[in-house]
Amino acid sequence: MEAQARRKSHCNTQSPLLNSFTQGQSFLDHLIVHVRAGKGGDGCVAFHRELYKPFGPPSGGNGGRGGDVYFLPTHHLTTLSSVPPRIRGNPGSHGQGTWQGGRNGTPLVVKIPLGTVVRELTKEEAAKYNFKDEWEAEEEALADLSPEDRLDRLRAKRWVHYPRYQDDNVHRAEFKQAERVLWKEERARRIERRRRALNPLYLDLDTVEDTTLPDDSPLGLGNREYLGYLIASGGTGGLGNPNFLATNHRSPKFATRGHEGELVTLSLELKILADIGLVGMPNAGKSTLLRALTGGRAKSEIASYAFTTLNPVVGVIRVANDGVFEGWRGEGMVHDETRIEEERHLELMEQGAFADSLTRNQRPTGPDNDTAHSGHDFDLIEEFRFTIADNPGLISRASEDIGLGHSFLRSMERSLALVYVVDLSGPAPWDDLRVLRDELEAYQHGTSARARMVIANKADLLGGDGQDPQLVENARQKLQKLVEFVEDELGPLDVVPVSAKFSNNLTKVVGSMRRFVEDARRELKKSHESKNE
Repeated sequence: MEAQARRKSHCNTQSPLLNSFTQGQSFLDHLIVHVRAGKGGDGCVAFHRELYKPFGPPSGGNGGRGGDVYFLPTHHLTTLSSVPPRIRGNPGSHGQGTWQGGRNGTPLVVKIPLGTVVRELTKEEAAKYNFKDEWEAEEEALADLSPEDRLDRLRAKRWVHYPRYQDDNVHRAEFKQAERVLWKEERARRIERRRRALNPLYLDLDTVEDTTLPDDSPLGLGNREYLGYLIASGGTGGLGNPNFLATNHRSPKFATRGHEGELVTLSLELKILADIGLVGMPNAGKSTLLRALTGGRAKSEIASYAFTTLNPVVGVIRVANDGVFEGWRGEGMVHDETRIEEERHLELMEQGAFADSLTRNQRPTGPDNDTAHSGHDFDLIEEFRFTIADNPGLISRASEDIGLGHSFLRSMERSLALVYVVDLSGPAPWDDLRVLRDELEAYQHGTSARARMVIANKADLLGGDGQDPQLVENARQKLQKLVEFVEDELGPLDVVPVSAKFSNNLTKVVGSMRRFVEDARRELKKSHESKNE
């Protein structure tokens, strides 16, 4: 017990920022991946044997083809941390006797989050990561060998010999002829590889392809499993010894090995797909705002220190026909620091405060019940939904990759609309707005033009309790100064004062965001239709 107490007291002395790192935040939005497709199986050297036929014909089967590697975008992933940095396809099986061909390697499907940009690195870029293709790696391994040993090593990697016949095979004219053909084919593959390098792979995986057959499709046309986008093709299988049978060569005792699969080095860059992106300085209250808008379902980190949010968090805002949203019943509810809320909830559980609480299945649902507008029961009246992203705080010179830098700015590129969040209780919220706008423009020209609204958060810290006329007047003057700054330098943007902590004035925010998303989706639909015509 004393040891447990000492460990507990030791953990409580850690800094809040250290705790945020040790709680398992494993978000990853950029990754270099080496992908090698499966190797083809080796051909077989065998001869048919049965009763009364001791010297049958060659019967070695061909090797199976190596497995391809596919990337499949999915809605279920939000980070690249589940993608391994080295991916190896499944190999094909070796050929066997009695003309049994090897089984092809099964395709390897790697699931990646929707919104990932896949780009093949050029040879110069790949060299920074010590990447070498199969031929460069082979040349490096053979550099210190004598010509005789070098030739032996090259042949051992490409040929399969019948036991104790290797020395006899390499001196036969039939083998030398087959070897010339093999070198010619390999040279053609190298040329094709160089030609492909002129057009490197580039995929922008921002949609999930619908593979469902239409209702009027012919009967018997079954759905084929969709594997995604082909990244690397598997190597072809080796040839069995029957392929080298000729009129003057009736007993070939050699076969070829399978070829290596394609090898590519890719850069994966995840750009968060969210309808609305929150842009703000550290500790401006973006995480608290997201929790209030989602009725507490978005579990983002909230604390009183800067850079609480280290990774983007996407929440779903659900709206009813009359403008009511999922968190509307939280009007006046206090969204405090996450740690304090969890400790309070744990204390109530230990006291047995929830012993008589009804489960979700036991609670009555319906428009006349008090629970019809919160939690999962909101499904009954939901009419529209959109997503909103709480991103890490943006600081000055973030476009130069200072602070969280590009990790933050990458998550902003895909948002249909941006919303500035500033701390109204700060000394100069207009200066924060200027920094946010300039950093967005420095990173990517035109990004700040997608801003649609300014949320002046923490308005509850101004004006005191509302009884002092001078404090109330100062708060109004500060808000008016912010509105004038927005009109002069940012354009016609709405400025909405809110208190995310107490869920005040959020209905207007949700209504405006809904209009932004509807307009953006309408324009996006028109652009897609015009491209398809």
